[in-house]
Amino acid sequence: MVHVIKNFKRPEKEIIEAFRKLSSATVHEASGKKGAVSYLIKPINRGMKLCGPALTVQCMPGDNLMLHKALEIASEGDVIVADTHGAPEYGYWGDLMTVSAMARKIGGLAIDGCIRDSQEIIEMGFPVFCRGFCIRGTSKSSLGLINYPIIFGNVRVEPGDLVLGDDDGIVVVKREECEEVLKKALKRVEDEDKKRKVLSTGISSVEYNNLKEVFEKLGLVEE
Repeated sequence: MVHVIKNFKRPEKEIIEAFRKLSSATVHEASGKKGAVSYLIKPINRGMKLCGPALTVQCMPGDNLMLHKALEIASEGDVIVADTHGAPEYGYWGDLMTVSAMARKIGGLAIDGCIRDSQEIIEMGFPVFCRGFCIRGTSKSSLGLINYPIIFGNVRVEPGDLVLGDDDGIVVVKREECEEVLKKALKRVEDEDKKRKVLSTGISSVEYNNLKEVFEKLGLVEE
């Protein structure tokens, strides 16, 4: 069996850079409300942002061997996206791995599990999204899989899918849908800018969004 697949298709760099300017919520809406990763996976510090192609990792419980392999084969800008086989309560990633990742210009880490050395990683500014922090150490004795489809925070992620994360959460966009979703997201930003200008005049959101009829149909009673 092949445990590590090294080559996979990624979105065009221009598309990735365009997504970098967008919010996760906007992209989620533009994608038809698909790809929202569990809210339990959060950035370790406010202001952190992920944007890049997914390099997927399947770790064995309490073992981070395959994360070290991922560090070795990842290309510049890749986001390591790791599942921990239902065992999140270990410190799968630490400060020394972060030093290596930054030296290799990796785009960030998203892990359905915990990390440790959080303060040091925050100070380094490396973007990490995880379930929390845990001091329990891991072993390095079990093979997993790299660049196979995984279920990450209840979302299926394939190698090369675009991963976008910010303070509000993570959204995953299928690689083959990136161009279409980007167009819709940019249109949504344009429309919201127009709405923002109208709402700034003092008009209520009920009036602007034509919600009066909705309230009437639902039988809203006011004093």
